[in-house]
Formats: sequence, structure tokens, C-alpha cells
Amino acid sequence: MIRLLLALAALAGSGAAQKAQVFTGVITCTMCKNDHSAMGISPEDRCVRECIKHGAKYALFDGKNLYRLSDQQTPEKFAAQKVRVTGVLFEKTGIIKVDKIEPAGESKPAAKPSQSGHRH
Repeated sequence: MIRLLLALAALAGSGAAQKAQVFTGVITCTMCKNDHSAMGISPEDRCVRECIKHGAKYALFDGKNLYRLSDQQTPEKFAAQKVRVTGVLFEKTGIIKVDKIEPAGESKPAAKPSQSGHRH
């Protein structure tokens, strides 16, 4: 427990000099990473939540890297979804100190204005 507190204190202290970044990827777990087929639990969001119950941690997979997330509560509602995580990456530990998590929905084109004056 003391080691964990010291590690968190070190992260907090070193984070002051680093700027927050935005990471885009899928919320997953440290057990399955980017392949949920081995667990045999579907859909994927259910698999992620089950793994968390059994000791895995929420993580972000960006297609190449797996980053553990400091916030282990907010990711639950985004399990197996593409998101944008704003936070500070601690490269030595591979942990993102999470400031914000939001859906990474594709931006939709603006709706065209109605043509009320148009005649058929």
C-alpha cells in the first residue's frame, strides 16, 4: 500500500511539468487488450466489464499501444467504445492520468438548411 501511495505521489509531482494530450482509441481491459475472442464472452463490452470484475484494469488501446488509465470508474460506461481521452501520459509506467473521457464519434456534416421557398 505504501509503495502504491509513493508511486501515485511521484506521478502527481511529475505531472505538473507535462501537458495534457488527447489519445484516441477503444476502452478495453489489460487482460484482453485488443482481442476478446479468447474469453468467449460477448458482446465485447460485457467481456471488458467481466475482466474488470476479475482483477483486470481499464485501458485504452489506440491500435498500437495499450495504456492503463488512472480513472477506473468513468471508463465503465465506455467499455469497448471508441473514445478520446484527455490526460497526461507517464511513459515509464504506460499510465494515462485521465482528465476527461468522451465519445470519439465521427463528426457529422452540418444539416442542410431547409429550402422552404423551393417549388416542385
